[in-house]
Amino acid sequence: MANTQTSPTINPTDTQRHQMLADALTNAGRTEDLANIIELLNPPPDITSYVQPGGLKDLKIGIIGAGLAGMSAAFELRKTGADITILEANEERVGGRVYTHYFDKSRKNYGELGPLRIPVSHGTTWHYINLFHLITVPSSAVNSNTFIYSHNTRIRRDAEGSNIMEYLYPLYDLTEAERNTPWNILNDYAFTYILKELSPDIRKELLQILPAYSPELCPYINQSIRQIWQELGFSQSAITLLASVNSLTGDSLSSNYFETLNEEYSMDYTNIYRISGGMEYLPYAFYESLTSPAPEEYSQNSDLLGKCRIKFGHYVTGIYQKENDSVMLRYDTKVSKDQTEEFDYVICALPFSLLRTVDINPFFCNQKMQAVRELNYYNALKSAFLCKDRFWEENADYGRINGGFSATDLPIRSIFYPTDHLYCMDEAGCSPHSPGVITAAYNIGLDAVRVGAFPEKQSFPYIKRNVEEVHGLSNGYLDKLVSEHKTINWNQEPYAKGAFSSDLPGQLLNFGYEMLLPEYNNHVFFAGEHASSKHGWMQGALRSGMLAANFLGFHVMNPFYQDAISERG
Repeated sequence: MANTQTSPTINPTDTQRHQMLADALTNAGRTEDLANIIELLNPPPDITSYVQPGGLKDLKIGIIGAGLAGMSAAFELRKTGADITILEANEERVGGRVYTHYFDKSRKNYGELGPLRIPVSHGTTWHYINLFHLITVPSSAVNSNTFIYSHNTRIRRDAEGSNIMEYLYPLYDLTEAERNTPWNILNDYAFTYILKELSPDIRKELLQILPAYSPELCPYINQSIRQIWQELGFSQSAITLLASVNSLTGDSLSSNYFETLNEEYSMDYTNIYRISGGMEYLPYAFYESLTSPAPEEYSQNSDLLGKCRIKFGHYVTGIYQKENDSVMLRYDTKVSKDQTEEFDYVICALPFSLLRTVDINPFFCNQKMQAVRELNYYNALKSAFLCKDRFWEENADYGRINGGFSATDLPIRSIFYPTDHLYCMDEAGCSPHSPGVITAAYNIGLDAVRVGAFPEKQSFPYIKRNVEEVHGLSNGYLDKLVSEHKTINWNQEPYAKGAFSSDLPGQLLNFGYEMLLPEYNNHVFFAGEHASSKHGWMQGALRSGMLAANFLGFHVMNPFYQDAISERG
């Protein structure tokens, strides 16, 4: 039977995106949050609000890293006429932790080893998608028929959660009150109860990086997800059940609860999209624009645009302040070591996990250096399987799996399904016997470390056996079905050293605002998802890059204010 699910809007307009968000907030009982979310996630003011086009002509600016943060900063700074150089350690690609792996030259079959979702609320990401005329595809599965495999028990996910209550509740030592509470109510209580108890003005702070937060939010900044769930009255067995069914949250119970409130507030898992053909189309759109002498994305005269060079294979090993307040960067290349280049200003778009290995002299301020040493980064492991047949679409008894994800307490934790057959209009175009790519494992934290520690010859069959167990397939079923695979362990990636930042209790108050402040008398600025309100999302990287460019432009044009900031010590 053909999939006749109605397709939502492809490439939604801003109005359509806002309406989808408004509908989701209405269902959540928080319509009053709409304007605040849009305002705080939309792009900041254009850099030309601070610097006239061409106003920084001949100023030499270095950017460390060609991920989304570095690319967006460079894109904005070109408007000022500055001379920009991006030093990128990777010799083969741009995009940083945005990483699409293609299994064939036609680029039809691919897996996302980095970000794979774009919520409609993430206005800065959509700003660039629209600017570069990228094509997006809806990726929300309404009835996904996916599995939950927990406590050696396999069930199908259902909208009401009745299968969880019937088959999983008895396997956990729940209290009487927990046993009698429907799953959806129990789960909503864990994730949204506190959010609804906060006032709209307080909730607004969830998308801001502030020097101080309202007292009502401080407990959620200073306590972990587990601690808050305990304070809400959940038994340890209920927490274990919640952690199994919500696998990615279950891998991050030590993160502060503020992170959970942040994502729930802006509805990050409702109405999601992906970039057709692969997420890497976004960083490569930046690349094409930045290396073009007359890019069409700018409204100003191309004669006023600055030049931008991207130097691949340039691994920055040192950041130094010169006597004239210029900044010297030391770097290694494949053919030479300890090369140096001097810049008037620098934007550091490295994750702090990588910055930790860079020589910094003199040190940045003490709190910044402590953040570099201490900020929490989770590892993530993703494994993409190219399968000859889409076994997940073949079960006619329960309905095909199209999109969505299965959750398990096995070490692979999550299995994500492709959405390219989600809105097919005819059987011929949606055959389950066509090749397809499944994200066979997506875990974070300790399970990513443990599975990632296997040598390749062990990890591949281990992941296959886990996938077979979740789906109720016979041992070895996937051996002949999986034709190729690609696994990434982000802890082992030399230019990342971790997948994404996630604050532990207290870290937001200690480091969040400090990470945004410039160093070396306002000559070194910082960008990246870690220096944003959206950790682990493309939104965070993109908006932080725009803000860093704005901060730099403002400080250059306001030297008196620069001096005042430099006196903070």
